[in-house]
Amino acid sequence: MRASDRAYQQLRDEIVDGRLTPDTVLGEVEQSERLGVSRTPLREALSRLMADGLAAQAGGRGTVVSSISLDDVDQLFEVRIPLEVQAAQLAAHRGDRRTFSALASRFAEAALEDHAASDYYSLTRDLDDALDRAVENQYLSAAMKALRVHLVRIRRLARDHPERLRASADEHRAICEAVAAGDPDLAEAATLMHLRRSLAHIKTYRTYTDDPHPLEERTPIR
Repeated sequence: MRASDRAYQQLRDEIVDGRLTPDTVLGEVEQSERLGVSRTPLREALSRLMADGLAAQAGGRGTVVSSISLDDVDQLFEVRIPLEVQAAQLAAHRGDRRTFSALASRFAEAALEDHAASDYYSLTRDLDDALDRAVENQYLSAAMKALRVHLVRIRRLARDHPERLRASADEHRAICEAVAAGDPDLAEAATLMHLRRSLAHIKTYRTYTDDPHPLEERTPIR
């Protein structure tokens, strides 16, 4: 792997995981030494992060981790909904039914058990990969991949609760079953239901964060 690719991947993962928080300065000297690369490949990595929207130039401070907040969710979902609905419909036409049937079974198991969020999101990444292969459209896949990065950051801000994860697993199961059945209309309906519930969950959390009482005193969002 090229040095610039290695630096990009590590910085990208740290930003998405929240280890590098918004507004953190990504100084060339510091990051070059920390990542063990020279400044030229680091600059390439920073340019790619800026193209992804994960970093930005701040006047007088250099490159910083871009800001993101729960207030961005409406704009993200305005893009997410048509893209994911289109992907589900195309997958129902073009996808391998056995792949999505197997994914449906895995989501059904996840809906019945308590899983660590990291395990559950690993399963959703498998679904994302299956959809990318099934749509057979490089432009749609590229657009969804770019969007998913920001959705992960938003999701971490919203701090999913176990109840929501189980409900989400059941919603993903329905999507996979519709795709496996080769039914684009049902795949569209299942995807829309999942996305609308996800948006409602995040908006509910955003409302609670504006409340003067500590979130820990609240009943978990369902």
